[in-house]
Amino acid sequence: MNAYSPPLRQAARWLALALVGCGWLMTLRAGAGNWVTVASPPPNNHGIGMMLLLSDGTVMCSASDDTNNLGLWFRLTPDQYGSYVNGSWTSLAHAGYSRLYYTSDMLSNGTVFVAGGEYGSGKFIIQTYDPVANAWSQLHPPTNLYNTNLGDYFADTISAVVPNGSVLMSPALNNPGLGNEALLYNPGANVWTNTSMLAQGVTSQGEDTWTKLPDGSILTVDGTLTGNPPHTSERYIPALNQWIADAKLPVSLWNIVQPPKGGGSCEIGPGLLLPNGQAFYAGGNGWYGLYTPSGSTNAGSWAAYMITNGLESADMPGSIMANGKVLLILANNCTDVGCLGQPYYFYEYDYTVNSPVGAFLPVTAPTNQFGGTVPFMLNLPDGTVLVSSGGTAQLMVYQPSGSPVASGKPVITSITPNADNSFHLVGTGLNGISEGSSFGDDGQMASDYPVIRLTNPSSGQVYYARTYNWSSFAIGTGNQPEATEFTLPSNLPPGPYSLVVTANGIASDPVTFFGPVYVNFNATSDFQFGTYEYPYGTLAEGTNAVASGGTIALIGSTQPSVSTQAIKIAKPMTLIAVKGPSTIGQ
Repeated sequence: MNAYSPPLRQAARWLALALVGCGWLMTLRAGAGNWVTVASPPPNNHGIGMMLLLSDGTVMCSASDDTNNLGLWFRLTPDQYGSYVNGSWTSLAHAGYSRLYYTSDMLSNGTVFVAGGEYGSGKFIIQTYDPVANAWSQLHPPTNLYNTNLGDYFADTISAVVPNGSVLMSPALNNPGLGNEALLYNPGANVWTNTSMLAQGVTSQGEDTWTKLPDGSILTVDGTLTGNPPHTSERYIPALNQWIADAKLPVSLWNIVQPPKGGGSCEIGPGLLLPNGQAFYAGGNGWYGLYTPSGSTNAGSWAAYMITNGLESADMPGSIMANGKVLLILANNCTDVGCLGQPYYFYEYDYTVNSPVGAFLPVTAPTNQFGGTVPFMLNLPDGTVLVSSGGTAQLMVYQPSGSPVASGKPVITSITPNADNSFHLVGTGLNGISEGSSFGDDGQMASDYPVIRLTNPSSGQVYYARTYNWSSFAIGTGNQPEATEFTLPSNLPPGPYSLVVTANGIASDPVTFFGPVYVNFNATSDFQFGTYEYPYGTLAEGTNAVASGGTIALIGSTQPSVSTQAIKIAKPMTLIAVKGPSTIGQ
């Protein structure tokens, strides 16, 4: 269903034909990507809904068919050669609450933030998940902002992580105190505040889609749960903690469904930042918008065009692929529950064709047609897109064609060791030039943070480090330095390795990284391989094993850490102390 009456819809069709004559309507070419089926299903064949890329390269997935109120979550780990298609599944700790269609974000310390839900027992609950401890914790905002005793809960809400790492969330439902202000959560200080009032007089941001822009602001197309929405947009400015009015749209992008066919609701599709700096919004009514930012607090500008073949994107996902194109799921005859239950059509949107209009390129549908809940999308570090199957246990991977966008390529400047056995990486473009994937109010799957991959050049085996304490959540920062800390897998054999940092599937140029040879003078294990988990017991073993130019890390977690062994060093190497001081030669 769309927002137009039949006469207006016919006028829209006439306008499309007129645009053909002007050379403005999208051309059609076939998308050249490939679908590959994930080899193994999740445990017990559970359907998969939300998917989040953890900072260690694994994928955290929630069960979409959880009826036991247990909060079932799983982890997909790529195989030894980095393949997600051939990856393996494990079960994670139960969250204790079930959720379907909810707010989700990665925090800069590498933990996961989830809040509310449209369905399930968790719609009143806000939690964080620690992937290292495999443990859930509950957050408790002040009751003047969020009070479950008054029936407050998060449903049809949207969130985004602003450049300083705080989580911006649209208002909770049923909260008369919050009104049309958004919540702001600072994870480092564990402090909750609210923002200014929404700028355009709307009462909420329910069902909306937010997009992070290079200036750090958050863009939204205003909507409403009933009636015709205003053709307005606005932005949240983090430095001001304020919403400001932005440009008016030439048409509505909302799918409005009124009784008797629907429940008086409205839907919109994903919003994604394109490599050319424009924001792409897929509409729920057969239109899509292109927003050109001003780069300041001045208003940007909007243009609107028709989606190909009269298709719609009401409550549907999208993903900016490594090649810069947008992978979309489209449908027609969508209702107040979006496009659920309609045949799905896959397209690539190529913004470079017939600029500035772009082209929708049909993609051959995967063999699995996806049943149950609407699919989700997630950008993977290898440049592919993982697509969940809604209510079924089958996942698919889309492998796009073409080369990665050059402007999205991170650059590594330096890597230095820390005293706690972690490393400090400095570079540019570590968060990429977009948020990656978008759904809107029903799920946030942003992957705009650095992920580090190490490849053994001899065996081809792949390992992922765990990144955390990202210096910023800003995107499209150009030559501005950024940094992250990272830890190596405890079972990582000594180097050398080819190391890259990826952002939304686009990898930096590789640098040679020598995984340390670990030595612990207090080691007692019969297994000594030079890894952190099984270190050598003598410095001589370490110097014999280390490559020329490599690093020996002396583990001083047990004191005293002393070696009186006399050795001769005949090749260049670096010696560092981790987890405490170590003494050599006494």
